[in-house]
Amino acid sequence: MTMRNIRLLWQIFPSYVFIVMAVLFGVGWHLTGAIEDFFLRQTAADLEARARLVSPQVALALEVGDFAKLDQLCKDFGAAADARFTVVLPSGVVVGDSIEDPARMENHASRVEVADGLAGRVSHSTRYSRTLQQAMMYVAVPVANEARIIGTVRAARALTAIENALKTLYRQVPIGGLVALVLAALASFWVSRRISRPLEAMRHGAVDFAQGRFDRKLTAAGSMEVCALARAMNLMAEQLDDRIRTIMEQRNEQQAVLASMVEGVLAIDMEERVLHFNQAAAQFLGVDPQQVQGQRIAEVARKADLQRFIGRTLECPDPVEGEIVLQDPETRYLQAHGTVLRDAEQQEIGVLIVLNDVTRLRRLENIRRDFVANVSHELKTPITAIKASVETLMDGAAVSPADSQEFLKIIAKQADRLNAIIDDLLALSRIEQNDDVSGMMLEMQELEPVLRSAVQSCSVAAADKEISLGVACSPALQSRINAPLIEQAVINLVDNAIKYSEQKSSVQVEAEVRNDMIEIRVRDRGCGIAREHLSRLFERFYRVDKARSRRQGGTGLGLAIVKHIVQAHSGTVTVSSEPGAGSVFTILLPAA
Repeated sequence: MTMRNIRLLWQIFPSYVFIVMAVLFGVGWHLTGAIEDFFLRQTAADLEARARLVSPQVALALEVGDFAKLDQLCKDFGAAADARFTVVLPSGVVVGDSIEDPARMENHASRVEVADGLAGRVSHSTRYSRTLQQAMMYVAVPVANEARIIGTVRAARALTAIENALKTLYRQVPIGGLVALVLAALASFWVSRRISRPLEAMRHGAVDFAQGRFDRKLTAAGSMEVCALARAMNLMAEQLDDRIRTIMEQRNEQQAVLASMVEGVLAIDMEERVLHFNQAAAQFLGVDPQQVQGQRIAEVARKADLQRFIGRTLECPDPVEGEIVLQDPETRYLQAHGTVLRDAEQQEIGVLIVLNDVTRLRRLENIRRDFVANVSHELKTPITAIKASVETLMDGAAVSPADSQEFLKIIAKQADRLNAIIDDLLALSRIEQNDDVSGMMLEMQELEPVLRSAVQSCSVAAADKEISLGVACSPALQSRINAPLIEQAVINLVDNAIKYSEQKSSVQVEAEVRNDMIEIRVRDRGCGIAREHLSRLFERFYRVDKARSRRQGGTGLGLAIVKHIVQAHSGTVTVSSEPGAGSVFTILLPAA
C-alpha cells in the first residue's frame, strides 16, 4: 500500500503547532507549580518571621506561668498580623490562641508542626483545619528558656487567598496559552509558507524542466540554501538545454545524413529487431520506416537473401559483404555490407547493414556487354562479306568479269554499311558528351521549317515506296532547340517509318502544344511493334526484326540517337504501337 503524499506546508505547520502546544503546556504547568510553591514558601517565611517575633514575649509569659496574658498576647498579635497564633506547652496543652478559647481546644501534641517545634525544630505543614473548616498553613517555632524547650509558638494563616489567586491564575494561563497558541500558529503558518513557497516554486520549475521548458528560470529568493539550490537548478537547466540541443542537432544531422543517403542503412539488434531504417532502405524493401521500429526483420521484409545476410553478419565478428537480389516488382540488385554494432563498453548490440543499389550498374554492364556483342556482330557481318568477296576476286582464274563487278558492288555496299555504322557511333558519342542543355547551343526557333526540312530529306526514300509525307504544324510554334539535332531526330523517326511502312501508305509529322509541352509526333501505318519490344526499342543495336532491319540498311542506332538528342533538350521520347495498326513516336520538349 503506497503512502499518500502530503505537501511540505502541511508537514511543517502541524509540527510547529504541536511543538508550540507542548512548550506552552510545559511552561504553563511549570509556571503554575512554581507560583504555587512561591506563594506557599512566602507564606511560610512570613509566618515563621511573625512567630519568631512573638516568641520572646511568649517565653517571658511562660516563665511566670501567666497563661491569661499568653492568650491575650496571641489575640493581640493575631488581630495585628492577620494570622492565628497558638501557644502550646510541651505537654501539648494549648494555653493561648488568637481565635479559639484554649480551654476548649484539644491536645496538640500530635500535630506535626507542634511535635517538631517541641523537639526544637522549626516546622511547617499545610492541612485542612477542622476547627476553621478551611485549608491552613501552620508554622511552629520552638520557645526555649536557655537550653530547655518550654513550649512552641505556632503561627497559622488560611490559604484561601492563595487558592483564589491560583484559581485565577489557572483560568488566565489557558486563555493566555490559547492566545499564544493562535499567534504561534499564525507565525508557524507564515514561517512554513516562507519555507515551502520557494520549494513549491522549485517543484513547478523542476516540472517545467522535466517537460523541456528550460527557458523558465527559478527566482533565487528565501534562505541562502534555497537561493543556492535555485541557482544550481537554473545552471543545471542551462546545461541540460545545451546538451539536449547538441544531442538534437547531432540527431537531426545524423537523420539528415541518413535520409539523404542513396544507400540503404539498417540497424538490427541481436534479436533481429529493427533499430533504425533510413528512407532509402525503406524504399528498397517497400516498407514505412516509421512503422517498423522494434519489429523483427522477418516480419518487416520477407526477403530470404536479406535475412540470410543479416544472420551471417550476426554470426561473424568481421565485416561481411554480399549481394542481395530483390524480385518485387522488378529485379533489383543490392550490394550489401554488414558490420557488428558495439556500445561504449564494446559489447555487441546488433549489426549495421548498408545496401547499395547496383541495379543500374548491372544494367549498364549488361548493356555494355550487349553493345560490344552487337558492335562486333554488326561489324563482323560486312567485314565477312567484304573478306569473302576479296578472297573470291583474288582467285581470278575462276571469276568472270561480270562476277568480279558483282563482288566489287558487294564490297562497296558493305563498306558503305561500315561507314554508316561508324558515323552513327560517332554521332551518338558526340550527343552523349553534350547530354544536357548546358552543353548545347539552344536558340528560339520556329519548328515548322525544321520539320519540313526533315521530311524533305526523306522524300526520295518515300517516293521509292510511293509513301505520302505530311507535316501539320502551326507556323507560329516556337521552341528553344538546336535545329540540326532536332531535324536529325525527326529524320531518323521518319526514315524508320518509311522503312517499315507498306507501299502506298502515309507518314504524318505533327507538332502542337499540349499541357505546357511541345509534342512532335511521327505517325505511320506500318506493321506495328509488339508490346514486349517497346521498353527496349531505344537501346543501341536493338532490333525487332534483325533480318529485315539489315536488309533495309539500318544500323540499329537511329532510335538511340533520337533518345539522346531529346534528352539533351530536357525532353523525352515515347512510342505507342499495336501490331498491324502502325506506330506513333512522340517527342516531348519543354514549351518556350
